[in-house]
Amino acid sequence: MTDVLIVGSGPTGLTLACDLALRGVAVRILEGRSGPHRESRGKGLDRSSLEVFARLGVAERISATGTRGLVLRKYFDGVPIRDTPAGDGLVIGQWQVEEVLRERLAGLGVAVEYGVRVVGLEQDSTGVTARLADGRSVRAGYAAGCDGGHSTVRKVLGIPFEGHTAETESMTLGDVTAPGLSRDYWHQWFTSDGGGILLCPIPGTEVFQLQASPELDERGEPLPPSLEGFQRLFDRHARMPGIRLAEPTWLSAWRLNVRMAARIREGRAFLAGDAAHVHPIAGGLGMNTGIRDAAALARTLAAALSGAAEEDVLDGYEAERLPVAADLLADTSRRMERVLAAVREPGNGTEAGMDSALG
Repeated sequence: MTDVLIVGSGPTGLTLACDLALRGVAVRILEGRSGPHRESRGKGLDRSSLEVFARLGVAERISATGTRGLVLRKYFDGVPIRDTPAGDGLVIGQWQVEEVLRERLAGLGVAVEYGVRVVGLEQDSTGVTARLADGRSVRAGYAAGCDGGHSTVRKVLGIPFEGHTAETESMTLGDVTAPGLSRDYWHQWFTSDGGGILLCPIPGTEVFQLQASPELDERGEPLPPSLEGFQRLFDRHARMPGIRLAEPTWLSAWRLNVRMAARIREGRAFLAGDAAHVHPIAGGLGMNTGIRDAAALARTLAAALSGAAEEDVLDGYEAERLPVAADLLADTSRRMERVLAAVREPGNGTEAGMDSALG
């Protein structure tokens, strides 16, 4: 029987799978998507995440893939105002992190099982049984829901996701190319009317991650993200007529969510990463916190499987990480408020929400 069943193959699930496999734990990792994505999503790693990855044997490769020392160039009403040196964080696309972790996991004899969707989860005194959408079932000693903010595992466990969600989208995002735009900077344009657009170069690619205030229709409602809309937003805020955005590979809308699970352990099932907490993006803490959740959960499950006092050990994960999640929601909300206030003044940018220029 599988020791630990992991649902979700983002950075949290992959970190957990690698950590457990290195400890000799038998794992399976299921993913509802049909295959890997190539979306930038979370795009920064901090020192603590790299320490986790050093233990997994992937820090050197991830560091070589990413970029350090990226400069934040801030503009106001189209005019460059200030360059801010970046801190010691690593800029790297989320898909690039996942690619390295998948390859590490494959070297440990484990492959992500794509196109496998969990629809139910039952527990008894010796393990868990996951029911799959195709009618099959999977048996394991423990289960970990690392399946994002819309977590199926959290829902089938009946765990409340407490907090609030904004009624409308507050940001549009995507991956695009911008031929002719310097890749030496994370460009951040803000305007006196309160709007803005950011383009961050993803290392080793021609892609920029775009973040912008949403484009609104005549009724003031956000329009669906599109390349044409991205270009209109760019023209309005950046005022660089020679730059044409192209090749969109990811289009998304983001709304503010400040939520956390009421509990992150239900018997033999656990939650980690966005399945356990979602929060404002200021500070770049999402992917990093999920990686640390995974490290703590791997340590917990390995100890329980080794024959340690099971209940006390298992309770330790929630005791350690649930207060971290609560602090995270409060901290990122404060960071978001700082950013929104700061960018109304020329020369300020997202560094207002970071411990350093790239937290």
